[in-house]
Amino acid sequence: MRTLMYVFLLLLCGGGALMADSGDKGVFPYPYSVSTLDNGLTIITIPTSSGGLMSYYSIVRTGARDEYEKGKTGFAHFFEHMMFRGTKNYPASMYDRMVTEMGADANAYTTDDYTAYHMSFAAEDLETVVMLESDRFQYLAYEEAAFQTEAGAVYGEYRKNRSNPWSVLFEDLMKTAFTRHTYGHTTIGFEADIKAMPGLYEYSKEFFSRYYRPENVVLVLTGDFDSEKALSLIESHYGSWKPGYQPPAIEAEPEQTAERSVQVDYDGKTLPLLVVAYKAPALDASNRTMVAGSMLDDLMFGETSAIYKKLVLQQQKVQFISAGFGFNRDPQLWSVYAMVKDAADIAYVREEIDRTVAQYRSTPVEEKHLTALKKRLKYSFLMNLDTPDKVAGGLARYVAITGGIEVVDALYAMYEQVTPSDIMAAVEQYLNPERRTIVTLQGRK
Repeated sequence: MRTLMYVFLLLLCGGGALMADSGDKGVFPYPYSVSTLDNGLTIITIPTSSGGLMSYYSIVRTGARDEYEKGKTGFAHFFEHMMFRGTKNYPASMYDRMVTEMGADANAYTTDDYTAYHMSFAAEDLETVVMLESDRFQYLAYEEAAFQTEAGAVYGEYRKNRSNPWSVLFEDLMKTAFTRHTYGHTTIGFEADIKAMPGLYEYSKEFFSRYYRPENVVLVLTGDFDSEKALSLIESHYGSWKPGYQPPAIEAEPEQTAERSVQVDYDGKTLPLLVVAYKAPALDASNRTMVAGSMLDDLMFGETSAIYKKLVLQQQKVQFISAGFGFNRDPQLWSVYAMVKDAADIAYVREEIDRTVAQYRSTPVEEKHLTALKKRLKYSFLMNLDTPDKVAGGLARYVAITGGIEVVDALYAMYEQVTPSDIMAAVEQYLNPERRTIVTLQGRK
């Protein structure tokens, strides 16, 4: 595919293409443009050569994070379901039929920080897609009976998730780690709130009106299309969408000053699970220590790390060990996960995690390992830009957190500046016992 070959050449040359807006060279390889309608709707267009295919992402910058009212969690995820219920202009059956007739793939997902609706389709169907997507974002309509049916389906999804020990562990982790911030509940919400959801029909309409507004949505278009024609279509169909976004009143999480821990009993069979989660900073590509910290998961706990080789390959104490040091809009968690083969080894695995942290706190990482990681990060990012859907999907979290994609080049430029001393500084600042929450889960024997 031409797109993939272009990315490969960029890797060999060690650079990127000109950015459409800034004119600066960066890691992101495609020209792009950013436009904003009078009502505040932002549109990012990224034309690429992709064999007549397109991807269309509608990124709502609202996720579980925005559910700040007591007793009303789970509504961001709920609307991921309801947005497929149709409108008066295009009822659900008609929407589904038109999507099927186009041969398009339409879906959605919800996270802590955002909700994304995405469709992949042939470029000649762009006008139909703009018409359908603009209609449901402005005119979603559902009766109380349909609302209650979908609320029941969400509760069913919650109960199904409880059969997964990782879901059970994660729910306890978040409500233990966060005492005030809305990250304390998972994306699907608290069980009591989900059970009460069928009686909150009027509130659901308020939630939609509050957050599904043009100032809170970013459209990302990628693939084979003409940007000017696409923008003209979008302005025609979205231009009358009324602004009115109401920012959530989210309470900041107090500084954690002591280690927290919890033991979870799982009503089922599973190998013991362990998570060690440290309070982490929000995404800030200008903060070298924060960026260095985001590299620690791979350095310390990746498949080439010493602890992985020791616990997984040599001693075979764990089924796996991995870490997620990702990006969020507000301070969240950087977590180390392990599935332990024998409950008697849980304490030992915790000690090995502590030993790894202590080593990186006191001993600089070898320059060659850091250089190799920088190359892997860049390579992995670029190799996942070979289809329109992967381009838009890979940008979605950055767009949701910052409102644009400029942060991508800033982040990868900062990666290049990180030194072994920056790695040590990040460990010293973030990976401290008083900043962590430890959760262990054991099932029936």
